[in-house]
Amino acid sequence: MKNTFLLALTLLFITSCSKTEDFVDYSAENDLEIQAYIAANDINAEKSSTGLYYTIDEQGTGEKPVLDDRVKVAYKGYLTDGTVFDENTEGYDTYLQNLIYGWLEGLQYFNEGGKGTLIIPAHLGYGSTTSGSIPAGSVIIFDIELIYVNYKTENDQEILQYLTDNELNAEKSESGLYYIIEELGNGIQPTSADNVTVAYSGYYTNGTLFDESDTSGVSFNLEQVIAGWTEGITYFKEGGTGKLLIPAHLGYGNYYFNGIPAGSVLIFDINLISVN
Repeated sequence: MKNTFLLALTLLFITSCSKTEDFVDYSAENDLEIQAYIAANDINAEKSSTGLYYTIDEQGTGEKPVLDDRVKVAYKGYLTDGTVFDENTEGYDTYLQNLIYGWLEGLQYFNEGGKGTLIIPAHLGYGSTTSGSIPAGSVIIFDIELIYVNYKTENDQEILQYLTDNELNAEKSESGLYYIIEELGNGIQPTSADNVTVAYSGYYTNGTLFDESDTSGVSFNLEQVIAGWTEGITYFKEGGTGKLLIPAHLGYGNYYFNGIPAGSVLIFDINLISVN
C-alpha cells in the first residue's frame, strides 16, 4: 500500500507539466484507448468536458466533497490491460485539493458512501511522466469507494463508541453536538450572544487532556468561541455542570489548531460559573 501514492501523482504531474520540452499530448490516443476499453468491457460511462470518464455504481447519501474538503477513499488502480499498480482497501485519507486532477474532479460526482470507477486520461493523471510500472501517457483506472467526506460520520461513530464505553447517556442536537447535563443550574440561562465565565477541562476520547482552566474559570463572549461552545453552553443555567462532546465540524474542522489534530472530537467537562 502506498499511502502517499496519489499525492505523489499530483507532484509528478505538476513537475512534468513544468518541463514543456518533454510534454507530449496523449489526449487523442488516450480517448481512443478509453473508448475501446469501454466497448470491450461493456461499460456505460459518462464523459466530462475535461476528458474524464466515470461510472457511478452507487451515488451515496452523505456529503458531496468540494475543493477544500478532506476525503477518505478506498481504491484499486490499474491500467487498461488489467495490470494493478496500487490498491488501498482500508481507505486513503487526504484533502481533495492534494489529489491528481482526475480524482479532484471525479470524486465531486459522488456523495459520501458512493462507489464507482474513474477512467483517467494522462493529462488528468501522470501526463508525460513515467513512474514505476506506469508508463508515460497512460490511461489509469480507479475503482473507488468514497468512504467519508470530512469527519462528520467518523466523529459521530467515535462519540457513540465513547458514550457506550463509558456508560454515558447524552442528548444529540440537530447540529451533531452531544451534551450531558449533570446539573442544570438555577441561575440565568445564557443566549449565544452573552458573556459567560466557565471553568473547564478539555480532552480527547482517549482521555488525553489538551487544555483546562483553573477553578475560577475563563470569561469570554459566546460569539467568539467554537460553535460547539456557542451552542452547548446555552443548554445550561448559571451554576450548571456537564459535558460537551463536540465533533470536528463544530470545533476546529479539518485543520490542525494549536496542538489539536485535524478532525478531532473534543470533550469538555464544564461548569458555567456565571452569565455576565
